[in-house]
Amino acid sequence: METNPSSEFVVQFWGVRGSIPSPGKDTVRYGGNTSCIEMRIAGKRLIFDGGTGLRILGDRLRPQMPVEAYMFFTHYHWDHIQGVPFFVPAFTAGNCFDIYGAVPPDQESMKQHFIDRVLHANSPVPIAPMKANVKFHELKVGDTLKLDDILIETAPLNHPNGAMGYRITWQGHTACYCTDTEHFPDRMDENVLHLAREADVFIYDAMYTDAEYSNPKAPKVGWGHSTWEEGVKISKAAGVKRFVKFHHDPNHSDDFLDRMALDLKEAFPNSCLAREGTIISVI
Repeated sequence: METNPSSEFVVQFWGVRGSIPSPGKDTVRYGGNTSCIEMRIAGKRLIFDGGTGLRILGDRLRPQMPVEAYMFFTHYHWDHIQGVPFFVPAFTAGNCFDIYGAVPPDQESMKQHFIDRVLHANSPVPIAPMKANVKFHELKVGDTLKLDDILIETAPLNHPNGAMGYRITWQGHTACYCTDTEHFPDRMDENVLHLAREADVFIYDAMYTDAEYSNPKAPKVGWGHSTWEEGVKISKAAGVKRFVKFHHDPNHSDDFLDRMALDLKEAFPNSCLAREGTIISVI
């Protein structure tokens, strides 16, 4: 039976790694592309972040063109924008994209930032002007917006140079996309708790284990990322229904992540690790 797009609220993962792409025989099952997720809600397509997974999504969309989509960025570190110059639909006439994100302090506008920093001169392919119909929308962290009856809330995250988390609600159901962020040593992050409150699906930056994060020989403190154990704490405190571990460390093999999934399941039964291509229903 085919799903009616007008009643659909699903999340599909196109890139689930953090920091750097990690293709190879040890990352086949979970995937090696960097951050990119798609939400299909009531016939609308929302894309969050433009890591290398965005290229894969673009290839899947080519047979469906012309396409319309709303693109949201958490921040502009390399692993969240690497796929933009390779996103074919953005460079194809007839497609329409609304692009949302915060303007960095040293940039005069979202459009100029995209031209100077995202469609960057260091790209390995020549960058032609975007031929799609592209509109830029500047957000301030903490803003709330609506796309018809889809409510989108934002909040600041604890990450070097800043990042923005998103909470997406439609017909009483919510998905929360909360990457990249680092937990605090003495308390839970009130901004993350607010975004995650009673969410049906909570996608959280759980790049490390607690042991890795605090390892005295190679600590990850201050790197801007969290752990799956902290994700469990937040999920329980916020009343989350399903916790999805996201932004996997590029050094974590499939076998390592399999073992982590078992530990996570024991701590929070309704949980899973994000995998490229996986579709999760929010409703």
